[in-house]
Amino acid sequence: MEIKLHTSEVEKIKNLKAGDMVLLSGVIYTARDAAHKRMTDALAAGEELPLDIKDAIIYYAGPTPPKPGEVIGSCGPTTSYRMDKYAPTLLDEGQLGMIGKGLRNQDVIDAIKRNQGIYFAAIGGAGALISKSIKKAEVIAYEDLGAEALRRLEVEDLSLTVVIDKDGNNLYDRA
Repeated sequence: MEIKLHTSEVEKIKNLKAGDMVLLSGVIYTARDAAHKRMTDALAAGEELPLDIKDAIIYYAGPTPPKPGEVIGSCGPTTSYRMDKYAPTLLDEGQLGMIGKGLRNQDVIDAIKRNQGIYFAAIGGAGALISKSIKKAEVIAYEDLGAEALRRLEVEDLSLTVVIDKDGNNLYDRA
């Protein structure tokens, strides 16, 4: 059974458990390694981020350009460990969650626990299918990064699995 949630339901999201299947709707952001580096560099320099990181969910994806009449091109998850050196900083700044694929290091798991965050997995190799859940997409920062630019997405019933919950329970360890 899948749990239908909106990104504004922060407390419900925080209380999800590893293994829960979720249909997520609302606003999420895309960012990959280059955008994460710029965000953490901005924080280190005392600058503001181009998004409100408080309770934000970042999807580790670099979507392809849309075909005519489409909102976005293929938008599958990228390997999450590439963001591991940046994730603890953003979680400590208030980020709620991440969407990607693959294992996370212990520093990220500790930051998830410390901040009551969450890590979701999206299905790798299903970028075209995932893009059907994206109803609106706009670049909000770092346009020069192309596919890796920071985007604001509006999603509807994005199918995800909770991999690491706020208590550090890890589906990958159980599977």
